[in-house]
Amino acid sequence: MVIEINSDNFEKEIEKSNIPVIIDFFADWCGPCQMMKPVFEKLSGSYKGKLNFAKVNTEVSPEIAEKYGIQGIPCLVVVKGGEEIGRIVGFSNESMLKQKIDSMLK
Repeated sequence: MVIEINSDNFEKEIEKSNIPVIIDFFADWCGPCQMMKPVFEKLSGSYKGKLNFAKVNTEVSPEIAEKYGIQGIPCLVVVKGGEEIGRIVGFSNESMLKQKIDSMLK
């Protein structure tokens, strides 16, 4: 399951999460973001209890994108205890993305 993040639920879902969260920063007009969407959603089922999956529309919540210094999308940011522990920029296929996530969670 992927949670839609905005300024109303950001603190609860990201900063106060008991487990790491991977945030997909995207925009509806972004082609690579649309390619990443099904990969991200499919992988979200593989990490239950280990990693929460969230998405932020940079057009709707630019203040969150600005907080993380997002300059290009798609950009995935892994946050643990409110702090960034990793970042993946650009499109990744399923196996590449899983490998990158696994190395960040070690």
